[in-house]
Amino acid sequence: MLGAATLAGLAGRGLDPAAVEAVAAAALREDLAYGPDVTTEAAVDEASRSSGAFVVRGSGVLAGILVAAAVCDVASSGAIAVEVLLEDGTVVRPGDTVATVDGPTRPLLRAERSALNLLCHLSGVATATRRWVDAVAGTGAVVRDTRKTTPGLRALEKYAVRCGGGANHRMGLGDAALVKDNHVAATGGVAAALEAVRRAAPGLLVEVECDTLAQVGEALAAGADLILLDNMDLATTRRAVEMARARGGARLEASGGLSLANAAEVAATGVDYLAVGALTHSAPILDIGLDLDGPAPR
Repeated sequence: MLGAATLAGLAGRGLDPAAVEAVAAAALREDLAYGPDVTTEAAVDEASRSSGAFVVRGSGVLAGILVAAAVCDVASSGAIAVEVLLEDGTVVRPGDTVATVDGPTRPLLRAERSALNLLCHLSGVATATRRWVDAVAGTGAVVRDTRKTTPGLRALEKYAVRCGGGANHRMGLGDAALVKDNHVAATGGVAAALEAVRRAAPGLLVEVECDTLAQVGEALAAGADLILLDNMDLATTRRAVEMARARGGARLEASGGLSLANAAEVAATGVDYLAVGALTHSAPILDIGLDLDGPAPR
């Protein structure tokens, strides 16, 4: 059960509290799947209480502190008090305290690993995103994520991308259409696939993946809203931008072969977006610890 502060905080950040609670509960169940917390129940008195803090050990961007609070809420049925000191999206450095906790020691220890797993991972995604955003600053291009997310954590990982200054691509298969190479192969061409989607879902935004300039021309002629330039070199990307600008309307997204080292150069071609799957599938964690002060006096 989530506390009132956690519920309000999650909703205020655009997250579904019920979905976050389900993730928190699943994480805790996973840790207790083989039996109770033997170490804690043996070593810690049931009446013991502790206070402590989530403390940053690296430099990066914070994301997921309210998710960590949700884990504490669920683990303790609301008995752990969490005071959030720094908001998601804040640039943090070693030694920064992002939240304090106070409550019964046993639930605190049960919640610790699950809370940190989520907090460190989401902060890692936000930190990685900020590096990409900084790399293309001043170009006008927007860094976007993909659907290459951890099953069950998509909404949270895409939230972390937003915390890092990036933008979200589609959340699933139904909120936008992306005609990929296999769709083109199955229907016989870019225009045929795009037209089929238009008939089935009129008004839905449609993006078309293109490997060649010929396909870009076909997609433009068919009225694609967005065009994904898949693994194109810089010269080809620039030509695709020229073609799109001459036709007007379609936005362009570079994908494949991207790195922090070449991000600014690709962005400078004039594309509107950089699609970066690594934001979610390869982000290292941001090291954050939960440091308890010891049992409170009774």
